[in-house]
Amino acid sequence: MTNASTSSAIPTGTRFNPEIVNNFMGKIGHGGFLNMEYSAHGDDWVELMIDWRADLVGDPQTGVIASAVVISLLDNATSMSIWQKRGEFIPQVTMDLRLDYLRPSPAGERVYGRGICYHISRNIGFVRGIAHNGDIDDPLAHASGTFIRVGGWQ
Repeated sequence: MTNASTSSAIPTGTRFNPEIVNNFMGKIGHGGFLNMEYSAHGDDWVELMIDWRADLVGDPQTGVIASAVVISLLDNATSMSIWQKRGEFIPQVTMDLRLDYLRPSPAGERVYGRGICYHISRNIGFVRGIAHNGDIDDPLAHASGTFIRVGGWQ
């Protein structure tokens, strides 16, 4: 997920700030292509969002957004939730991420992805996530996953 140039572009020695980090990471690679935007955060969660676009549609008949867009959104939000809980950026990679789809996202609707870090062990961050269209109580998908720190937690 990161390399030396990514790591050096993210401020060190300060509390992790998902809005600032997304201004950088959300503009390169797949985050940049999808135009992921910061939405909100709390002590152990980060929420990002993606606006519906025709080029992100997976089913032209219905206009439903492609599942890979939702996967990418939740991968980024859940990863950032670990940094938010720890209070610092530390390189990590997705070890496992599972999504359970409950319903499609309607055509034209913005998609939000909230990642929540609920536990950090010596080497692994444990996360859950929710994708929704603005009402977190009406989810379109749930996620659960793990991330492993490159080099182990310190």
